[in-house]
Amino acid sequence: MNDGRPVFDLARLLSERGGERYELHTRHLNHQLPRMLHTLGFDKVYERAEGAYFWDSEGNDYLDMLAGFGVMGLGRHHPVVRGALHDVLDASLADLTRFDCQPLPGLLAEKLLAHSPHLDRVFFGNSGTEAVETALKFARYATGRPRILYCDHAFHGLTTGSLSVNGEKGFREGFAPLLPDTAIALGDTDALRRELRRGDVAGLVVEPIQGKGVNAPPPGFLREAQDLLHRHKALLIADEVQTGLGRTGDFYAYQHEEGVEPDLLCVAKALSGGYVPVGATLGKDWIFKRVYSSMDRVLVHSASFGSNAQAMAAGLAVLAVMEQEQTVANARRTGDLLRERLAALVGRYELLREVRGRGLMIGIEFGRPSSLKLRSRWAMLQAARKGLFAQMVVAPLLHKHRILTQVSGDHLEVIKLIPPLIIGEQEVDRFVTAFTAVMDEAHSGGGLMWDFGRTLVKQAVANR
Repeated sequence: MNDGRPVFDLARLLSERGGERYELHTRHLNHQLPRMLHTLGFDKVYERAEGAYFWDSEGNDYLDMLAGFGVMGLGRHHPVVRGALHDVLDASLADLTRFDCQPLPGLLAEKLLAHSPHLDRVFFGNSGTEAVETALKFARYATGRPRILYCDHAFHGLTTGSLSVNGEKGFREGFAPLLPDTAIALGDTDALRRELRRGDVAGLVVEPIQGKGVNAPPPGFLREAQDLLHRHKALLIADEVQTGLGRTGDFYAYQHEEGVEPDLLCVAKALSGGYVPVGATLGKDWIFKRVYSSMDRVLVHSASFGSNAQAMAAGLAVLAVMEQEQTVANARRTGDLLRERLAALVGRYELLREVRGRGLMIGIEFGRPSSLKLRSRWAMLQAARKGLFAQMVVAPLLHKHRILTQVSGDHLEVIKLIPPLIIGEQEVDRFVTAFTAVMDEAHSGGGLMWDFGRTLVKQAVANR
């Protein structure tokens, strides 16, 4: 105690200084973030959150169709996950001694492996990019080969190893030299076969559905790629950081294709329950035993905070809730309903090109309209910067309808929907009604929406 006050009073701190949030970020953190939020009008002040909703200081609710980039699979502050974290803190466990084997990591590994019975062991890290880094290292060491193949437009993380297999040039620029990895087009088995013939490929890392653009490989690609890789003694690495744990209507997205059994599998995001960062790399027994080949190599790959009790408890609670509340089945059922209702609008709006995805991972793509009036406006946006129309849709969804969404990558005319897996028909109705209203306004050719578009064009030109 100090002058009768607690040493640290979180409620008091937030009460006194919470209003400085945007100024603090501008001064001390990534200064472009508040600038971007101000430009788009996304500089909201959210007071609390629960399930699939936020509330502002005036009590207005906002529907979350973004789920923290997929982290909030169960929504925010699920009582079971929250209770598990209270329990593990109250237990005062002897955690992270580094020289014992606590039960929680083994129990969480057992639960995860039960959903991937062809895999045998798990390494726990702290994030999705760390799960990918682990897979890249393990694949290289287990095969004795230096090169990883990845797909154009892939996103596997932003640390140096995962950046080397990142298919988006904008993320890679200025960070060379990276690792000697090679991109192929998603679904291009001829390119895969050609690269494998060189004899130096350790594996192919692939998202069963790409987060950037919500693009899936052609049917049968994953199975054919697996067969080619194994024929050349290389590994299939499935990055399920975003697609895993029920997002696509199966526990893992690769399970949509019969016979696919990755050698290494990366998960994270939703496993955290939205509270404690955690990443997991699942793999075959022989891979782990080759990496950890002797007691001298026991710490050859490790993480200081990996397998910590809070993360493990959160993960176990998440899996228990998913089983009890049947969230995978809900994601399939609700996702099918949402996708079908949105797809029915494609013929109604000329700016709407396609609705695609699986489960509650849905991409809405916009394209060049046919009418002259709209075509001229579309051309204005495209000349300034590709992706501005999608941003024009995201903005009124938030401002007018209080629905949070995102553009699915730089220079893409695609909106991605990855809501909490707990949403139902009520949320589907709300989103479809709002999206229809925004499309009606966009096709009217005037109004505030196109005024905002002109503001985006000016901003894009100024940033060149």
